Amino acid sequence: MSESKSKTGWFHKASPSSFASSDAHLRKTLGVKEMLALGIGTIVSTAIFTLPGIVAANHAGPAVAISFVIAAIVSGLAAFAYSEFASALPFAGSAYTWANVVFGEVFGWIAGWALLAEYFIAVAFVASGWSANFKLFLGSHNLVLPPALAGSFAAGHGGMVDIASLFAVLVVAVLLWHGTNTTARVENVLVVGKVLVILIFIGVGLTAIHPGNYVPFIPPRNESTNFGGWSGVFAGASQIFLAYIGFDSIAASSAEAKDPKKTMPRGIIGSLIIATILFVTVALVLVGMFHYSKYANNAAPAAWALLHSGHEFTSNLLSIVALLGMFTAIIGMMLAGSRLLYAFGRDGLLPAFLGKVNDKGLPNNALLVLSIIAILIGSVFSFTELAGLISAGTLIAFIIVSLGIYALRPREGKDIQEPGFKMPFYPVMPALSALGSGFIFYELDNQAKLYAFGWFVIGLIIYAVYGVRHSKISRE
Repeated sequence: MSESKSKTGWFHKASPSSFASSDAHLRKTLGVKEMLALGIGTIVSTAIFTLPGIVAANHAGPAVAISFVIAAIVSGLAAFAYSEFASALPFAGSAYTWANVVFGEVFGWIAGWALLAEYFIAVAFVASGWSANFKLFLGSHNLVLPPALAGSFAAGHGGMVDIASLFAVLVVAVLLWHGTNTTARVENVLVVGKVLVILIFIGVGLTAIHPGNYVPFIPPRNESTNFGGWSGVFAGASQIFLAYIGFDSIAASSAEAKDPKKTMPRGIIGSLIIATILFVTVALVLVGMFHYSKYANNAAPAAWALLHSGHEFTSNLLSIVALLGMFTAIIGMMLAGSRLLYAFGRDGLLPAFLGKVNDKGLPNNALLVLSIIAILIGSVFSFTELAGLISAGTLIAFIIVSLGIYALRPREGKDIQEPGFKMPFYPVMPALSALGSGFIFYELDNQAKLYAFGWFVIGLIIYAVYGVRHSKISRE
């Protein structure tokens, strides 16, 4: 490819029709019910059983509930932008595909590369949380895994592999291998069960609340540990932000949606509202049951709180249903991540075998690669490190999508179809959404920012060396 063509490729804007024809072979099997289950299942995942305790102990104290609300507001603004894009451009790849159409290929690559980090890390994070809850459940019955199988080698303590985390990823990979229709039915059942047990936790937990645990609601500031005060609340929101990114998994599956103009906005916004109510309520109950400091370095605080407040049966029930329910989040992240990898391969930005589908129209090559990389990441980073790393890439994607509304709106009804939903209070709300995501990114810890910077440098090198030279969109 000549140098002039290479330069053109960086900022070449893809035609919506090219993505429509590329995704034509994907089966449209997902309706509003399936999208709500996918969204709630992914958002209300490991995070609701883990993050309230971790963030309360590390950053916000009882004000962790405020952290959840702040993260929900920022996520909600981005969700409006996502809903309009998913309704107007219902193609695999979500932010990658949209930015490709409205800004140009290099911006699409940056947005997609950011989300790819999210999916790799999120699968490992959720699987690690599943493992923590599984080991707590075994421990409550005086059963212990051998040290070599109880943790990754990076965690120390004599561990060689986290066999429970590995098992969780493999179960979901096998399920997705057989198609989205089968997976959706399993997802629906698991989501209903998970929401019921969350409601049981709230009901039982309310009987064990000690009002003194809420005082002071916003603890005094400690600069050395970034704990307490409003800074701690915002730091908590930046970490909690990962809990809400599940709605991106709905957008990534929009090419497989029935009537996406209606299905996508209802699935994205509806799942976010339901999830926020559950998150805030669980957080308030959890910090009311025990002093927030008790949840430090505890990856299964909800089950622990029930167990140590004398509700052993409910704790075991929570653990069992939580273990089953966490599979819904792994399903959502692996489904979305594999579709994004497929989109990269489909468009030539990564090796073509990732863009291949089997005789059932399933991108299982991409699914296999995602599973392997997620397992490797889970072997290198601890649960707490994973929690801090997920948000960075997602926030970059949210900023790009929010600003993308300004480029999308003038083209709607022209070369882009009229969406079934439009972001309200245009042109103010897209700017507020971008600023909100930028603020949360600023509040991330320096390690997360450093890893994010390194990831983007690697991504730009891959695009310059491989992607721009093999891009099918630019050649077309």
